[in-house]
Amino acid sequence: MTLQKNAGAVRRLAGLARFGAWLQNLPNKIVPPPFRLMQIGSAYWQSRALYVAARLDLAGALAEGEASAQTLADRVGADADAIYRLLHMLAALGVFEEVSPRRFQNNKLSSCLRPDHPQSVRAMVLMHNSPEMSRPWFEQLEQGVRYGGVPFELAHGQAFYAYMDNHPEFDALFAQAMDSVEALAGDSFVTDLDWSRFERIIDVGGSKGAKSLAILKRHPQLTALVADREQVIRGAAQFWQEKGEGAALQRMRFEACDLLQAVPKAQSGKDIYLLSAVLHGFDDDTCVTVLRNVAQASADSSAAIAVMEMVMPDSPTDIAAASFDMQMFVNTRGRERTLAEWRRLFDASGLVLQEVVSLRTFGKILVLRAVHSTGKA
Repeated sequence: MTLQKNAGAVRRLAGLARFGAWLQNLPNKIVPPPFRLMQIGSAYWQSRALYVAARLDLAGALAEGEASAQTLADRVGADADAIYRLLHMLAALGVFEEVSPRRFQNNKLSSCLRPDHPQSVRAMVLMHNSPEMSRPWFEQLEQGVRYGGVPFELAHGQAFYAYMDNHPEFDALFAQAMDSVEALAGDSFVTDLDWSRFERIIDVGGSKGAKSLAILKRHPQLTALVADREQVIRGAAQFWQEKGEGAALQRMRFEACDLLQAVPKAQSGKDIYLLSAVLHGFDDDTCVTVLRNVAQASADSSAAIAVMEMVMPDSPTDIAAASFDMQMFVNTRGRERTLAEWRRLFDASGLVLQEVVSLRTFGKILVLRAVHSTGKA
């Protein structure tokens, strides 16, 4: 029996996504090629302007009202003319609105930069444009492309996750950005898979457990065990308590875990492992190590395994998928993978793919079982 829910809505969104990809490519057809190349070549101006606006928290300073550039400058401690020119550029991009000369207010886009907005992606903007994430692109991308190294490692002298272990401030920013992924990707992972068939989620590499918590809120029969690095889950329960989480949090436990060594063992076929955006950061050999650990931990109980990742189209691809893949190249030894590439990893790990659950977002949930399990999805 399928775990897919809302199949019609998923198909409709997939059609809209294809239309959106066509629209996104339209400038290449109508803008003169030299000018189009200049647009692409200077696109980082836009990302840096957005980053500075997020750093200064201009959206938070505006809140629900409007203000002059001078007033905003006074609020955030900046130069008034520079604030005006920054916001003038961003308003031209559709981020913020210039309601009258030199007066601005938030709009639908800029509101998502407010720290208190339920769909805030401020932490994600800050993380992706941080010095730690920017230096590899600006300084070492060519070296990585020429010689095959990882630009992040060339820039910082450490692998991505080792760097986070040694830099708590960046580690905290990364965790905060990951906690905001739901604002970017939506909650279709909660609604488009039938979680009611299970009793416990084992959330491997789940950070503070944001995804598990979202699922538990919709499914009162579920409990969750969130397993991640000690420094990631330390204080996770208190973090959610301070955010006012109540009943669902009482059904969550946290456990330190090195997923390259072992993962918590499943107790029954009503358990389901969740690995959300974990494997795309690893090379193939590391993925197989992790997946074998999950297969071993799940085999006796016939527990299901849900791998939530992007599945790259074979061809042609779209700019979002290709950009995510390049981000993996720049910062890790991982990659975004096609379904055939995922299947090869599963085969090498003693797992069988039982179903591909489509979501109303850019990801999919690949439902697996250990090869010698007897359970049925």
